[in-house]
Amino acid sequence: MRRTNILLFTALIAVAMSPSAQAQGRGRGGTPITTLSGDIQADWARTRQLLQGIAEAMPEDKYTFKPTAPQENFGQRVLHVAQIDTMILQALGGKTAPPTINTKATSKADIVAALKQSFDYGEAVVKELSDQQWTERVMPPPFMGPSASRLRIIYFSMQHSEDIYGQLVVYLRLSGGTPPASAGRRGGPPEP
Repeated sequence: MRRTNILLFTALIAVAMSPSAQAQGRGRGGTPITTLSGDIQADWARTRQLLQGIAEAMPEDKYTFKPTAPQENFGQRVLHVAQIDTMILQALGGKTAPPTINTKATSKADIVAALKQSFDYGEAVVKELSDQQWTERVMPPPFMGPSASRLRIIYFSMQHSEDIYGQLVVYLRLSGGTPPASAGRRGGPPEP
């Protein structure tokens, strides 16, 4: 039993010391993240990378693909992320003005542009807020109740986006593609 515990402890240390584990606590340029705001900015950037990567990976002619008739097509799902994120992010109370999303976009170029606009907006708002502001309670979108911390709101937004990302993975794979986050790797989390 003691030997098993020692082996397990040694394995955990090896994983924690691995370059990928160390990189997860670093921001752009490899600088260590030391603030709550920095963590949120890094998580937002990772969510953006996943969604934009998969949106760009789907061929233009597959943007109207639906796994089944009642479902939205791929392009509609991507546009949904842009619309919902823009709406949710306004509750954070940032000074940056929200973009006007083309809710009628149908071409890949227009849908990817709308997605980029929403992520640019989110990035700007996220950078405006301090660690203290993230913990303050504000009026969220109505479906979240009468008040919520800004932290809860931004993580709801990212969770929603990554939920849709999971759906988009299925659309892309059924269309014969491979998500960029999965290309050329075996196991483990997607690389940032």
